[in-house]
Amino acid sequence: MHINLDDMAQLEQRYRAHFINSLGGFKSLVMLGTQSLQGQTNLALFSSFFHLGASPALCGLIVRPDNGNRHTLNNIMNTELYTLNHVHEAIYQQAHQTSASYPAAQSEFAATGLSEEWLGGFFAPFVKESRVKMAVQLAQRIDLQVNGTILLIGNILDVYLPDEIVGSDGFVDLEAAGTVTLSGLDSYHHTQKIARLSYAKPDRPLTIIG
Repeated sequence: MHINLDDMAQLEQRYRAHFINSLGGFKSLVMLGTQSLQGQTNLALFSSFFHLGASPALCGLIVRPDNGNRHTLNNIMNTELYTLNHVHEAIYQQAHQTSASYPAAQSEFAATGLSEEWLGGFFAPFVKESRVKMAVQLAQRIDLQVNGTILLIGNILDVYLPDEIVGSDGFVDLEAAGTVTLSGLDSYHHTQKIARLSYAKPDRPLTIIG
């Protein structure tokens, strides 16, 4: 198959969305928890989470263009605080359901049967059922002119996860946590580690470290 720019423009909308979204490969999947200034909680699924830096600990998210009705975006801009919660197999269907367009007055926690969890006095709710959770503070918003999407950069303030999935060198074994990943818009996957390799240097052969 060969599809060029003109071909892509002619594809049916949903077909094109599935096709282009699938090209990026497997994506990091998180549920993003927020609370409005009025106390209304919100939970939304994002597959655009990425690492941005370790010192300071920064992460990024891409948000769809602001149409004035983005509950998650509105809460983040008003409070600058949100949580990121990994998805595992026991809750992936509920996580997927949070992507539905619920009214602002209805919490996705209640709608999907997931539980709010309040940790360390943080303003935004965590997902109790999640096994890897982060408290994040907004550091910067960048509006991307190329397509109207929004890049949100956050400072990771707190991390909650099981002791046993953190190795002696700091490596977090997400496979041991059962974290699932996503391809396209709706295809959920387990992972299977091939190997961890030693730090690459020009004068040293690679070795398998785990």
